[in-house]
Amino acid sequence: MIRKLLLSSLLLLSPLAWSAPATDSEPGPILIGTTQSVTGHYSEFGEEQLRGLQMWVKDVNSRGALLGRKVQLKYEDDRSRDAGTVAGFTKLIEQDGVDLLIGPYSSSLTLEASLVAEKHGIPMVATAASSEEIWSRGLKNIFGVDTPAGSYVSGLRVAADAGAQSAAMIYANTEFGREVAEGIRKNTRNNGVKLGLDEVYEPERRDFTALAQKLKAANADVVMGVAYLEDSIEITRALKAAGVEPKMLIFTVGPALHEFGDALGADAEGVSGVVQWLRSVPQPGAQDFAYRYRQEYGNNPGVHAAIGYSAGQILEAAVRLAGTTDHEAVRAQLRSMKFRSLMGKYEVNETGRQIGKRNYVLQWQDGRRRLVAPTNLAESELIYPMP
Repeated sequence: MIRKLLLSSLLLLSPLAWSAPATDSEPGPILIGTTQSVTGHYSEFGEEQLRGLQMWVKDVNSRGALLGRKVQLKYEDDRSRDAGTVAGFTKLIEQDGVDLLIGPYSSSLTLEASLVAEKHGIPMVATAASSEEIWSRGLKNIFGVDTPAGSYVSGLRVAADAGAQSAAMIYANTEFGREVAEGIRKNTRNNGVKLGLDEVYEPERRDFTALAQKLKAANADVVMGVAYLEDSIEITRALKAAGVEPKMLIFTVGPALHEFGDALGADAEGVSGVVQWLRSVPQPGAQDFAYRYRQEYGNNPGVHAAIGYSAGQILEAAVRLAGTTDHEAVRAQLRSMKFRSLMGKYEVNETGRQIGKRNYVLQWQDGRRRLVAPTNLAESELIYPMP
């Protein structure tokens, strides 16, 4: 236990704090393989995750490498498609000979990628993938960083605590969307909130005029959208145009990104979001990471950059504890270790499902993303009703 806590502390030191002795012959690099959505409808998230991963690689190498070997990231653009991630991981394993794997963005792509990892027996640390199905198939090589879909009901609890009595829910027809929606349905009664409108939409949809009219007719205290970035932006615009004024408007994913505020301007004010990380949350290294990311890329990091970086930290911790890149040894550490990464506590159960992490709720206030729940960590109070 002491060894694990010490390792956790060392990994969160400044990138220059860990140096390795010089050797006459440089061993070959440890190859980490991933696919990320550099193009396609997940590109905003994939690009952020990739940047976070690239920062981790730069940091681990500046600390003196890993087990005396430099780390090299090899990635393929999966184009936000299942076929792209299968082809990408197959190439990385069979042609590039990568040692270990980090997963792509989204539950749907991870469902496919994890099967490739399982076929070849290579441990994979998942990134932003929360579908409960991922952990229910008896796979031995997939380990989660993200909060499972069933934990995304925190926004509902915040709304109920604020006094909401009725809700309307719209959700994208994706693996993630369907599972979060089911969790909300199961929890509305327990939270004393009546769920009225409950409607699905296709994730490619961008015209929400008719749906806004249905939400207006529902006249619910809270509108909950299980949505991604572009659709959450367009839904907000449609609601504003239709004169829909819920007391709380809350989405998954979208409001956590600075692009949400950039696109909506003043219309983002008061909108809330469920998020796994904010730089203002008192996690080890959060402010340092945010500062260095901003220096490198010109804007504050979103949660997906932190997830990418954390996936690298977790894999690094497992390799250091194992003392080798041997798949069985690394797999054993990923299954058993407890570790505090940039994202917070890493702990998985026997299926690889994340059980140590919880979600937060933010609200756009004065043009900034501010943490409003849980109350013991909040930097601002929830504005309810929203302006």
